[in-house]
Amino acid sequence: MPELPEVESARRVISRAALRRRIVAVDDSDRYVCRPHSPGELQDALVGRAITAAHRVGKSIWCDTGSGRSGGPALGVHLGMSGKIVVADRDGTEIDGGDRWEGRRQPGDYQWSRFSLEFADGGRLMLVDPRRLGRIRLDPPVDRLGPDAERISPAQFRAALSHSTAPVKARLLDQHVLAGIGNLLADQILWSARVHPARPVDSLTRAEVDRLQRATRRAVKVATQAGGVHALSLLPYRHAGAQCPRDGAPMVRSTVGGRTSWWCADEQAATG
Repeated sequence: MPELPEVESARRVISRAALRRRIVAVDDSDRYVCRPHSPGELQDALVGRAITAAHRVGKSIWCDTGSGRSGGPALGVHLGMSGKIVVADRDGTEIDGGDRWEGRRQPGDYQWSRFSLEFADGGRLMLVDPRRLGRIRLDPPVDRLGPDAERISPAQFRAALSHSTAPVKARLLDQHVLAGIGNLLADQILWSARVHPARPVDSLTRAEVDRLQRATRRAVKVATQAGGVHALSLLPYRHAGAQCPRDGAPMVRSTVGGRTSWWCADEQAATG
């Protein structure tokens, strides 16, 4: 599932390959992906405009649009669980953003395109989404998101992990508290900081919260530089029979906050 690093990769694709290209047609016929807009509404709002900038907070992208000197609506993009941003030039050259295709698609195969912009130069930008869980909408409510996990300050992080009895993993995954952390990043962060995922937030010490903040910064940086969470060091050890790569203790699997979680039986003891 795309997390902050994959979404940042998609944002960079838009910034690198789709800016200042005049939009001449829009395929917004997928009512589910483009909800609450009816077919034709996005086309009416975007034809004649161009994407002028692409922004990201957490797992959400929004693009500024304009026409000449006049600004247009923000175009919101959410990749969902399987969405990719593909920019195809007139000659067929493609740039894709998000996680790897995992063998499910070949270049030039757009059968899973759920939304597209056609540019005056013949190129296209598409949301290609096999599972149809992405979302396109105008003026998305990004102000409801918490601080971005890549840019959050230590003071903001301490505020996010305070005054709550929720399991710390559930708190890390709450996009209204801390935007951008998904299941794999959360397990990596908690393992790096040696904190059990089910620990209540209000039981954490200041030192543990600070370790979690540093672990968040490291994990996001590593995965973003690599283009996705596939680069996280804990990922190969999230399976039955695995041993912790740090101390050799068994890796434990259970459900925390409704999500499958893995942790070290020794260094991430529930009592801290």
